Amino acid sequence: MERTLVLVKPDGIQRGLTGEIIARLEKTGLRIVAMKMIWMDEVLARRHYAIHEGKPFFLKLVKFITSCPIVAVVFEGRKAVEVVRKVMGTTDGAVAAPGTIRGDLGTDLGMNLVHGSDSAENAKKEIALFFKEGEILSYTRDIDKWIIES
Repeated sequence: MERTLVLVKPDGIQRGLTGEIIARLEKTGLRIVAMKMIWMDEVLARRHYAIHEGKPFFLKLVKFITSCPIVAVVFEGRKAVEVVRKVMGTTDGAVAAPGTIRGDLGTDLGMNLVHGSDSAENAKKEIALFFKEGEILSYTRDIDKWIIES
C-alpha cells in the first residue's frame, strides 16, 4: 500500500474546512494512518518547501504555512498519491475542476487549502518530516474488502 502526506493549510483551518477536506479524501477509500494538528515553525516550513528555496514566492510560502496551526494527515491506500492529487484538484482554485476540493472550495492560487505529496518518493520524505515511525499506525478495516478488489 502506498502512503501520502496531506496538510490542511492555514486557510483551510481558518475557514473551518478541515473536516470536509479530510472527509472528501477518506470517502475515496483511503485509510488515515496518522493525523495531528501542529503549528509549523519556520525551520520545518523551510525544510518542507526546500524545493522552492530561491524562488520569489518562497518566503511568502513560509510565512503563510507558519501563520496558524495546520493538520497533517497520512493517508494509505492503492495509488494514494494519485487519488489525493485528483481529489484536491489543480493548485489554482479558480481553474480547478468542479467536484475537487480546490474547485469547490477555493478561488485562489496561494490560498489553496491543502497540500498533497506529488510522488510516492516525495511522500516518504514529507511524511518523515511530520511523523515518527511509531506515530503511523497499520490496521485493517472490515470495509477494505469492499473498496479494493483482491
